[in-house]
Amino acid sequence: MSSPRTVAFHTLGCKLNFAESSTLARGLEEAGYARVRPEDRPDLFVLNTCSVTENADRECRQWVRRFQRINPEAFVAVVGCYAQLKPDEIAAIPGVDLVLGANEKFDLAAHIDAADGKRPGGVAVHGPIKEVRAFHPSWNSGDRTRTFLKVQDGCDYFCSFCTIPLARGRSRSGTVADTVAIAERIAASGVKEIVLTGVNTGDFGRSHGEDFLGLVEALDRVEGIARFRISSIEPNLCTDAIIRFVAGSRRFAPHFHMPLQSGSDALLERMRRRYDTALYADRVRAIKALMPHACVGADVITGTPGETDEEFIRTHTFLRSVPVDHLHVFTYSERANTTAVRMDETVPMEMRRERTKQLRILGSKLQRAHGERHLGTVRPVLFEAEETDGRMLGFTDNYIRVSVPYDPAWVNAVVPVSMDRIDGEGHVTGSRTAPALSAKAYGEGMAPALAPSPAA
Repeated sequence: MSSPRTVAFHTLGCKLNFAESSTLARGLEEAGYARVRPEDRPDLFVLNTCSVTENADRECRQWVRRFQRINPEAFVAVVGCYAQLKPDEIAAIPGVDLVLGANEKFDLAAHIDAADGKRPGGVAVHGPIKEVRAFHPSWNSGDRTRTFLKVQDGCDYFCSFCTIPLARGRSRSGTVADTVAIAERIAASGVKEIVLTGVNTGDFGRSHGEDFLGLVEALDRVEGIARFRISSIEPNLCTDAIIRFVAGSRRFAPHFHMPLQSGSDALLERMRRRYDTALYADRVRAIKALMPHACVGADVITGTPGETDEEFIRTHTFLRSVPVDHLHVFTYSERANTTAVRMDETVPMEMRRERTKQLRILGSKLQRAHGERHLGTVRPVLFEAEETDGRMLGFTDNYIRVSVPYDPAWVNAVVPVSMDRIDGEGHVTGSRTAPALSAKAYGEGMAPALAPSPAA
């Protein structure tokens, strides 16, 4: 490709992918590329794929066709989880020039330069996932308010339904010192919230004698960041020590997202999860005992092989018996090379989708109840820059979406807001009650304690 060179990214899947896309983009910018929007007809398109979606192949083909329509002469590179799992199939898609595996994608600029302006025509460069050992820290940039920071990658759990260990390899992470240095760099850019993300975040540091508690203790001392948020943590790794630290920390938000997947112990065992419902319920109640105002979220999968009506009802009942506040509900889809795909008693897709619908209805009720419990209190809200119909949005520390009249002075500021009512969009509307908060004032808390509510 001739200079000047331009690149556009499209990212599918999780926040981890978005963090990595941003890091890959910075690497290309350092190599002389200018990042542009896809509609600007770039010289290079990079598609960062996901393996979680049941339509990974179809989505990949659709985006490649879109790239070709925008600029038929553009070079198309495909990276990400699906690229590691199915490199040769992706390389055979018309219009794809280069496919890079889990380790190779971090040398994206070098691999593109090696093509030397030629259209190689579907070359796949990848190695065995078991040989991937390096950890590449990643974080997204361009959003002044919130950054997703990858602190861990890969997974050693090998759950029966999941391809992530096959796509990302074994669990690995950087050191506490390296991660803190990145957080300080992000703080210097003006970002106020860092979300810690990973495949199995709570497994941080195990390979080099550190742990996740040590990381959060060190990050809590980083000046300039108003809040850290833990994106997800396995219930068996969400220890009492971590819960106690978050409850008393200056900067860590009272928000825990713990994957559940099923409320049936028999199904959890078939999934090869490392906990049962008793442990899960104990972790949720431990959080609420110290932080009644905390938000607890859960991931749930419907329709895994062999899930009976009784097991689904048990999941629905369990979710109403523990004080969780919002749900991410996924419909099971078959994944090649997983144990679950070889199991008998496949659940019909129509039944899977109906169960997903029922749990999403429950999730909406739980989320609304979480907001209603905080009406009449004051919570710190970090506001975002977008303005829609004269209003702006932000999240409280405990993950309630808040809408107020737009005020440019509130952008990227932590503002104490009186929680007044819930609007038709499900947002809490409110009004400012005092000057914007410093990180220290935010950390000290500002709302009266709330008693845990009965199940919805």
